[in-house]
Amino acid sequence: MTNKCLSLVLHGGAGALSGQDYSAELSHMRGLIEAGRDALRAGASALDVVMETVAGLEASGLYVAGRGASPNSVGRYELDASLMAGPGRRSGAVAALEGFASPIRAARAVMEATPHVLLAGEGAAAFAAAQGLERIGPDWFAPARKSETKSSKAGSVGTVGCVALDETGALAAATSTGGTQGKLFGRVGDSPIVGAGVWADDRVAISCTGTGEMFVRTAAAAQIAFRLRFAGQGLAEAADAALADVKALGGWGGLIALTATGEIAMPFNSQGMKRAALHPDGAITSEVF
Repeated sequence: MTNKCLSLVLHGGAGALSGQDYSAELSHMRGLIEAGRDALRAGASALDVVMETVAGLEASGLYVAGRGASPNSVGRYELDASLMAGPGRRSGAVAALEGFASPIRAARAVMEATPHVLLAGEGAAAFAAAQGLERIGPDWFAPARKSETKSSKAGSVGTVGCVALDETGALAAATSTGGTQGKLFGRVGDSPIVGAGVWADDRVAISCTGTGEMFVRTAAAAQIAFRLRFAGQGLAEAADAALADVKALGGWGGLIALTATGEIAMPFNSQGMKRAALHPDGAITSEVF
């Protein structure tokens, strides 16, 4: 059976600040949605589309992920990413990865080429090298936006993510980040943690962005899925409740979520969240505030 309710949602982080010009991001996100739409219509899997979309976000340098990553407290760039396929809940992730351009491609390789879910640090780098993934040096990273990185609350966080629903009805989710500006060496947030920063099953796919520690402490992504499955809540109610849980612990952020019926939620409790979507009716939106 095929599903004609193709949908795709991405985010470029909940660190958007009012008064900032995000025209480049708005155009870039729309372009990625259009490319993902065309791929889905051509029969691409949700998993392939979320990986390629997030790889595009990483490569752009416009977000705090991949080329736009923030240096940590010792000036090094440690990247995190994860992805999850709804069918079978297959997952792959890397944490504190250094020296490679696309952590989401490394995460996919973990999913496909190992029996593991998460590789970290030097082990992740050795694995990425063995897989022949693109290497980079510290000069590869794009300069950070001054107006964003000076913000103690929002701007230094710009996790990216994508969720998709393909023609077979399969869901997938992916999340990638360069972390927060000046984070401690070795710090890992929610982005590579299944159930915290990413989730996909047969009902819903989720990618989160914001203060990672609070998304970990609330198991935000899995919490939404469990609210749908076991509490009988609708998507909007479940997503809002998870964000309220994050806020109650002093956190902030946002998320994107997509159900197997094509229902979309993109809530946030920060000043703004860079986001774009292909809706079930074929309409495309690209927004920040």
